[in-house]
Amino acid sequence: MVDLSDLYIVLVALLFSAFFSGMEIAFISANKLQIEVQAKDKNLISRILSNFVHNKDKFLSTTLIGNNIALVLYGIFMAKLLVPVLEKITPTAINSPIVLLLEQTLLATLLVLITAEFLPKSLFIINPNRVLRLLAIPMQIIYYILYLATLFITFLSKWVIVNILKMEYDDSKPVYGLTDLNNYIKNISNIGGDDDLGDAIVDIDEQIFSNALEFKSLRVRDCMIPRTEISAIDLNEDSLDDLRNTFIDSGHTKILVYKDSIDDIIGYCHAIQLFKKPGTIEEIIKEIFLVPETMMARDLMLKFISEHKSLAVVVDEYGGTSGLVSIEDIIEEIIGEIEDEHDTEVLLEENVSKNCYHLSARLEIDYLNEEYNWNLPIGEYETLGGLILSITENIPEENEVVQLGKHQAKILSIEDYRINSVELLITA
Repeated sequence: MVDLSDLYIVLVALLFSAFFSGMEIAFISANKLQIEVQAKDKNLISRILSNFVHNKDKFLSTTLIGNNIALVLYGIFMAKLLVPVLEKITPTAINSPIVLLLEQTLLATLLVLITAEFLPKSLFIINPNRVLRLLAIPMQIIYYILYLATLFITFLSKWVIVNILKMEYDDSKPVYGLTDLNNYIKNISNIGGDDDLGDAIVDIDEQIFSNALEFKSLRVRDCMIPRTEISAIDLNEDSLDDLRNTFIDSGHTKILVYKDSIDDIIGYCHAIQLFKKPGTIEEIIKEIFLVPETMMARDLMLKFISEHKSLAVVVDEYGGTSGLVSIEDIIEEIIGEIEDEHDTEVLLEENVSKNCYHLSARLEIDYLNEEYNWNLPIGEYETLGGLILSITENIPEENEVVQLGKHQAKILSIEDYRINSVELLITA
């Protein structure tokens, strides 16, 4: 006859073990930054969770102690339930204390692994922040009940780490990092407004924060204007009239000046200098500094600010001109495109039929993947044209078809040895 009181204790012990196991994984997986932001609401649950975050050692010690107490009770009373049953069903030939102990251990362990470890951890990790908010109050009550034991375990752990393992114990570590910030930003989209404008604002804010997180790993080559798109004049061959016409045709306010080759850039001219009616181009050339394409964008930003400059020539590992970068280009990597009166060019982007697009080769791969979810290959290139050249390894001919992973690209036009437009056929 099964003792119901023993059965109830086993079930309650399993429930508490599942609770502590789930709370542990939920706390470890939770977005700590989101908890800190919600703590500013000043409600009870938010304050409780914030306290847990700032005392993570005590929180984890509480779950450890509570889980161990539950498992001890489970083991004692589970044995009382299993032994009589196992003695009856185990064949006489192998019915011995050792066999019974092995059978009891195997069954009890299997049950606790499934019901008190695997299931709660699998469920609690789905939405850890929500789980913590739902169970914050019962966890706080248990936290107070086990507080003295928690203090002892925490003190003992610190003492072992410092005195036996000879490791430094740092209580001042931040309770959240970039991963928490990145996850929190991704969750912003779920808090959007009720209208299209509200959603658009949230999308913009999310994109700016995401770009800011990625900015620390951004290099100059990722935001520069490529060499083929630089507007420049030759000091030895071009005149002031040529410079004036270049300003008009390009719409730019700054034009680079080189000697014989664009790999030998000596400076730049600003359009406003033409109002001084100079006699020669040399009179209005301004100095420009060179930076390697591997330089971090944030370092260049600081250099621009400290030296009161806004333009730099990007050179490759061989010293040749790779591109041009301005402070505006770097800022655009964070806040998006900055349109001014000269940004009138619209790149070709047309859906001509189902799964068929006419595109400018200058469109960026990141933009196309984000806008259309095409999953185009990503590599050491920025644009659709760069992707095609990385595959062909030479300048393709017009109407040539190039396989881009699962998709096909047909070269529509080439201008000055540069791919101009492409027909992209999307295959599922």
